[in-house]
Amino acid sequence: MIKSEDEMMTLRCENMNSLVVKAAEEALEMENVNYVLPYVQEKYEDELKDAFDRTCMVRELSGDAAELADYWFFETAVRLNLKGRGKPYTGLRPSPVNEEPVLLMAQQAINTENLDTLMNFILESIKEDIYSRFEDVIIKKDYDVNDVEDARDYVDSLFNFVGYLQHLIEFMELG
Repeated sequence: MIKSEDEMMTLRCENMNSLVVKAAEEALEMENVNYVLPYVQEKYEDELKDAFDRTCMVRELSGDAAELADYWFFETAVRLNLKGRGKPYTGLRPSPVNEEPVLLMAQQAINTENLDTLMNFILESIKEDIYSRFEDVIIKKDYDVNDVEDARDYVDSLFNFVGYLQHLIEFMELG
């Protein structure tokens, strides 16, 4: 099922390889909180700046202290990002072992300023998914009306196909 844009972003920003965490890492590396400030609403800016300053002070104590302080800063940045969008913070999750290829392609598209590979991947994926669901409906549509199990199988397939299309359109309309 396709999730709303906010739900998708929420799932991703809680990962250690999310845009929010990467911005927080860059802020620490460059010693400039402005790299991560755009990810939190203005009303939470002071809290994030305070966390940044405290993290920078603790980082100087030792490698272990720096690691712990960095993680705390990442958590703070993600928590404030979610809070600004009215979403609960449930903790940071490890980066997925096999990061979704679309995320990697999106980053590559941004880096190269070329959308072609990403666009082709997305369009082909959607096309294959629609064809597959459509074929499943077509295969099952000529069921025997007296075979309720086959009829239910057809209805499930039909709902799956139409529901997918509805969610896809709704997602695109979120714009």
